[in-house]
Amino acid sequence: MKLSNGSDIVLITGCSSGIGHALALALHAQGCKVLATARRLEALAELAAQGIEVYALDVTREDSRQALLRHVQERGWQVDTLINNAGYGAMGPLLDMEESAWQAQFEVNVFAPMQLVRLLAPLMAQRRRGTIVNISSVSGILTTPFAGAYCASKAAFTAASDALRMELAAFGVRVITVQPGAIRSSFGGNAQAAISLAPDSLYQGIKAAVLARAGASQEGATPAAVFAQELSRHLLAPSCPPILRLGNKSRIMPWMKALLPTARLDKMLRQRFQLDRLRPVQPE
Repeated sequence: MKLSNGSDIVLITGCSSGIGHALALALHAQGCKVLATARRLEALAELAAQGIEVYALDVTREDSRQALLRHVQERGWQVDTLINNAGYGAMGPLLDMEESAWQAQFEVNVFAPMQLVRLLAPLMAQRRRGTIVNISSVSGILTTPFAGAYCASKAAFTAASDALRMELAAFGVRVITVQPGAIRSSFGGNAQAAISLAPDSLYQGIKAAVLARAGASQEGATPAAVFAQELSRHLLAPSCPPILRLGNKSRIMPWMKALLPTARLDKMLRQRFQLDRLRPVQPE
């Protein structure tokens, strides 16, 4: 990613906290013109105080996305780099997850960022340059219990990014997939607050383990600022790998998926999240 002139901007979604907030600060400090977005403008006050351009964007709404494009064009800006960071984790046993929770998970983590790509990538292709950075997760590589919907959405996002990378290369548009490991943020708290666990769930006996999975991303987590500094360094380098794995556990989890026999890996994860403590329900 190399910005060519003063009209080029880096558009980042999900900047109210965590990775997006830290990345906006890191790229701004490197001299990039950043447009930081989030649903609530007041959540971006700290970034605005640093001289960063901010905008209220609901990535799931078409009218909000179109309004963003008008906002950019009216100011004579061009989105040279789109960083799709907005997302969240829907946690809980799959048997307890309502259809609406599945739909919301994929709407935010897959469909909305892909709609932003559809909106902005053609403009990049016309200029024969641009970069799309999709923040996925190592959870899209290694699936864990009680995070099935989240892992599925990140796996889908990673696959879509792979296709985009090949399809857009001919037009001078690069696609970079970032697969963070454990990054310190509000992700765990938000996931625990919105967990799916029915009162009569088969997993009530290990409720603590279900809740623990929602907060697992914060165990030994890399500070968001440290992650953002490393990511910005890669993005601003003359060449950047198409897939970046950064942060604690970002390399060990894909390694486990690739090298461990499935039965052994399943056993390890069942033990980690106490599924080995469950016993079949006895018929009455």
